[in-house]
Amino acid sequence: MPVTIDASWKEVLQDEFEQPYFQNLINFVKNEYRQHQCYPPGSQIFSAFDHTPFSNVKVVILGQDPYHGPKQANGLCFSVQKPVPQPPSLLNIFKEIETDLGITAPTYGDLTPWANQGVLLLNATLTVRAHQAGSHQNKGWELFTDAVIEQLSKNREGLVFLLWGGYAKKKGAKIDRSKHLILTSGHPSPLSANRGYWFGNRHFSKTNEYLKQQGKEPVDWKLE
Repeated sequence: MPVTIDASWKEVLQDEFEQPYFQNLINFVKNEYRQHQCYPPGSQIFSAFDHTPFSNVKVVILGQDPYHGPKQANGLCFSVQKPVPQPPSLLNIFKEIETDLGITAPTYGDLTPWANQGVLLLNATLTVRAHQAGSHQNKGWELFTDAVIEQLSKNREGLVFLLWGGYAKKKGAKIDRSKHLILTSGHPSPLSANRGYWFGNRHFSKTNEYLKQQGKEPVDWKLE
């Protein structure tokens, strides 16, 4: 399984690819995909990077793990392949967008149009074994995605980082707040959202206001 990733990211992350941990990680992932059903499909492991080249990134949304059900994960955090039903967290994201911006929730959950506009939909762990949440955690992916965040924080300016839930906040703790906008809230999962930690955060309008201040195109959050 060769590392197929957009050339702009290859350049930025070259040092990571040569680290022993990354070689071990790739060997682990290859073996897992050989021996078990894993998600996302091998060709989509680096989808977030392929849809959103380094210089195009405007917004970063941090997730944790890919979905582990059949045909769900497509390499973009919170996103599912068509025509898979929208998972609960994604439903709550769409509800907040509807309240915040008046955009009617779409009938599907593929977030590729966001990624193509510069929204890096980054999971901390890029692969998972079917039906086993967290099964590929602590194998090296977290080190790799920490390096991704560090490169964006250091070498880009005026990005928006959306950190939802305790895990994302912890992972984004070292982002340079003097150069970027960091918006935090509870996680959109029903457990957190129904306790009042998600709805009303207005992250989507706040993101666009900041992007406009930076002279950048706002994100069109409408999917259909």
